[in-house]
Amino acid sequence: MYSEAELQSAVAAGALSREAAQALRDHATGMRHAPVADEEQFRLITGFNDIFVTIAAVLLLMACAGIGGAIAPGAGGLLVAGAAWAMAEFFTRKRRMALPSIVLLLAFVGGVIAVPILLIDAAQPHFSDQASALIGAGIALLAGCAALLHWRRFMVPITVAAGAAALAATAIALIVAAVEPLVGRGGMENVLLWLLFGAGLVVFGFAMRWDISDRARETRRSDVAFWLHLLAAPMIAHPLFHALGVTQGENIGATAAFGVIVIYVLLGLVALAVDRRALLVSALAYVLTAMTLLFREFGMVELNVALTGLVIGSALLCLSAFWSPIRRTIVAPLPEQLRGRLPATA
Repeated sequence: MYSEAELQSAVAAGALSREAAQALRDHATGMRHAPVADEEQFRLITGFNDIFVTIAAVLLLMACAGIGGAIAPGAGGLLVAGAAWAMAEFFTRKRRMALPSIVLLLAFVGGVIAVPILLIDAAQPHFSDQASALIGAGIALLAGCAALLHWRRFMVPITVAAGAAALAATAIALIVAAVEPLVGRGGMENVLLWLLFGAGLVVFGFAMRWDISDRARETRRSDVAFWLHLLAAPMIAHPLFHALGVTQGENIGATAAFGVIVIYVLLGLVALAVDRRALLVSALAYVLTAMTLLFREFGMVELNVALTGLVIGSALLCLSAFWSPIRRTIVAPLPEQLRGRLPATA
């Protein structure tokens, strides 16, 4: 199986003409009865060797963390970051292996931010909430710088999402440090949730910029957008469902359950319009919880889980089977200017 990135590389190298590459895409589209963009492809595993290398890399990174921890505080993070970078030079830059590249990127960024965290933990200082927020902002900014450095060298698609998460965490921590004296510790939970929601909308907009630049989803930009959508989805969904009381784990009434379903339908419409399923997947856990509690409230204690699975599973399978025609129905009434920025429909 050849990925879209490898197909583009073959065209760039002259091994395959653009016409032949497009004919192959058209043939694949005809076999699927859906545009390639609707398949939402991204590289994760190209073969079992990816899993084999990932297991070996994780074992080596764990060893580096253990040895470094025995040497000095923070040394484990430095060893992990150094080892992750060195392995990425071969498995990412030369071999272009997808899963190991993702793991090594996360290990590099995690190793970099582990250094100040371990040093602070070893010193056991006592900080105020405001000072802790500022320190957290500094660590998050360090993570963003590490992600930027990694992107400039290796250009792994998930790196942009990691950097966006770091910048979002930096902004949230700085705002928390500014408003905490005014709001107090008791009111910070709601502030954090709505800051998270706002950051999710910003990340979603950033993801759409990458998506708009590659409507046919034939380049690395589409993979970058995929990971950004995957990051934005829980940041948007969690505050909305928390406001309805779903995340507290308590029984919710029919009104709240209906609100959960309405929000899920709206998220589904957005997912169909932008041709990304991440919003539906991220909100799925909340919908399952709400439906289960609702069935239990109506006396279906023994069958509540089964009925929830039946309803939600059937709905998602139907949506998956008829994704292209449903999406065409949703996109067709949109203004032409907006429609021209979305992935093409079948």
